[in-house]
Amino acid sequence: MCIFFRFLDEFLEGKPSSCYCKVEQEKKEEFLEIDGESELSETIHGRKNVFREMGFLRIPRMWKNEGKYSVGKKNRWSDCGCESCVYWMNNGSNLKLHVVVKEPERARLENYSEENAVENVIFIHGFLSSSSFWTEVVFPSLSEHTKKNYRLFAVDLLGFGKSPKPRDCKYTLRDHLQMIEKSVIDPFQLNSFHVVAHSMGCVIAVALAAKYSESVKSITLVAPPYFPSSKEGASLAALRQLAARRIWPPLLFGSALMSWYEHLGRCVCFLFCRNHKTWEQILKLLTRGRDLPFSVVDLAQHTHHSAWHTMHNIICGGAKLLDKYLDALTISRVKIHIIQGNKDQVVPLECSYNMKMKTPYAELSIIPNADHNTVIWGREEEFSRNLENLLDSIDNRRED
Repeated sequence: MCIFFRFLDEFLEGKPSSCYCKVEQEKKEEFLEIDGESELSETIHGRKNVFREMGFLRIPRMWKNEGKYSVGKKNRWSDCGCESCVYWMNNGSNLKLHVVVKEPERARLENYSEENAVENVIFIHGFLSSSSFWTEVVFPSLSEHTKKNYRLFAVDLLGFGKSPKPRDCKYTLRDHLQMIEKSVIDPFQLNSFHVVAHSMGCVIAVALAAKYSESVKSITLVAPPYFPSSKEGASLAALRQLAARRIWPPLLFGSALMSWYEHLGRCVCFLFCRNHKTWEQILKLLTRGRDLPFSVVDLAQHTHHSAWHTMHNIICGGAKLLDKYLDALTISRVKIHIIQGNKDQVVPLECSYNMKMKTPYAELSIIPNADHNTVIWGREEEFSRNLENLLDSIDNRRED
């Protein structure tokens, strides 16, 4: 598949695409060339490749990976080119995340004072999701008190949802943090805020909170993929546990296929993501014209390039950095609340227990009979009330 895609890319776009089918020496050179701080996860090159070891990939290495694709160039042929997927290219170099902002009621703003200043909450979604995870599920369940006192931000992370999906980006933690700063923190001048995150978003949330430890008032982590650093490498441990190479259940099979096999994953994205409009029409016919759940639509709102690099550089690569960030939060005494369902089949339950051990002052809530998504879905009211209690207890705004 490496040879197949390189041939098609050169034929259709004028140059072969860059991939990670490289030998050990090339791997070391790329790590130093791209980032001296090794922002790229070792899982990108560390996956065992039998064909590479047998020398079958010498032909594709004859092509040179020259230059970077600029944002303004035509979308990759294997990615969707519909208006909703590429409209962000019209913004030129001024790229910003798609952000849903829920402002407090006008009456609250008119009565603004230092004593009743509006507080801010940033919501960060997980892998293969979007801001709809929060706006469609949690936001409607929040009380009028919260809607009156808090300004809510739900972001589409870089590479997902309606946000930009540049081809010349490695989707590292730095890239994601810079885009959140550029799209939320700087333009809205946030001097203090809370952070709420789910799954993969927890890695970005912890990094964001550690960078802004003076401004962050609390951080709520739902199903955080946390793996303590070790000599063997936390990144590889995260990959093996979160994307174990199994054919059953189907969820694990899909995760393994997309995480371990770069070019097979691109085939899947070509079939489903590039043709998501067709699949959506088929599903609507089967459901007699009903609106599709946002979770189904979100599954195809990404490119293979953005999903592949985010999976490895955030979920896996972030594992080696989380201990450092958690130490910074411990020193700053930022309030941490960890939530996870006891039937989570995506993120091992031990991740939350290990994070609790790393940050003993953090609060840990294990929700019975809840999995990776139903820890929020189906219990929106309970989740919202618990979140509001946490926010109010910190901001001293609990109503009499």
